[in-house]
Amino acid sequence: MSTLGTRTGTTSPRPGELLLKVDGLAKSYTSKGKRTDIIGNLTFSVNAGEVVCLVGPSGVGKTTLLKCLAGLHPSTGGEMSIDGRRIYSPPPEMALVFQDYSRSLMPWLTVEKNLRLPLRHLRLPQSEVRTRILDALAAVGLSHAAKQYPWELSGGMQQRVAIARALAYRPEILIMDEPFASVDAQTRFDLEDLVLKIRDDYGMTVLLVTHDIDEAVYLSDRIVAIGLRPAVVLEELTVDLPLPRNQLDTRALPRFAELRNHTLSLIQHASAKPTPSAMEDAVPGAAGAPA
Repeated sequence: MSTLGTRTGTTSPRPGELLLKVDGLAKSYTSKGKRTDIIGNLTFSVNAGEVVCLVGPSGVGKTTLLKCLAGLHPSTGGEMSIDGRRIYSPPPEMALVFQDYSRSLMPWLTVEKNLRLPLRHLRLPQSEVRTRILDALAAVGLSHAAKQYPWELSGGMQQRVAIARALAYRPEILIMDEPFASVDAQTRFDLEDLVLKIRDDYGMTVLLVTHDIDEAVYLSDRIVAIGLRPAVVLEELTVDLPLPRNQLDTRALPRFAELRNHTLSLIQHASAKPTPSAMEDAVPGAAGAPA
């Protein structure tokens, strides 16, 4: 397993130690003098080396939460920290993989040059840059595609490129926003297994938003279910399925079905329509609208 240091040169937390902390996070938007509360008093944590999935009803604010964690949107209240350091701007220890890989990759650049983009400001020796790129492409099974352009690749391969770009940066924590929603079922299974391989091979911490409850159960060490408006943590579930996991045996376990059904019931009960006052205060087209 490769041990990844932080971008700041400090010692990374050991597996199982607290890495990401969200304490009383709140987020609201104001438009035309009216305030809409999206997230309210939301608290959870992620330990080093964990895969944690965030699930919740559509529109509850999961993507907004990720953008706050990534330092892309300011929070309204509460605190967020990585390894004890407050998050005020994009953390150097974090990489974000978006759902829409076709928009996150530069179509006029080769795969190799796409991977070089986040490495430019690290001021690494060219030999180190080359090593990181080759290692990342090998990790996602795309060593042969370095000189190809994204538009020459399938959707699943393009998402692998997006993941490889994050790996080349070598973050402590990988944030993923519905990363497999736009690919076919078999490719989705392959990419899920890739996430688990990345965690095992790189010792990387993963926080992933998904609408797919089965995916959350398959991938997670813990599931954080959020809901209501403004959003709060409904429940945290420990996924006590055996490791290593595989798509056939793991999904056939009775415990898998129990966890899936429990999580689904949480989401269904949290999918009630917002109150009339909340509907009146909704902000059409607000940047970072809840998802």
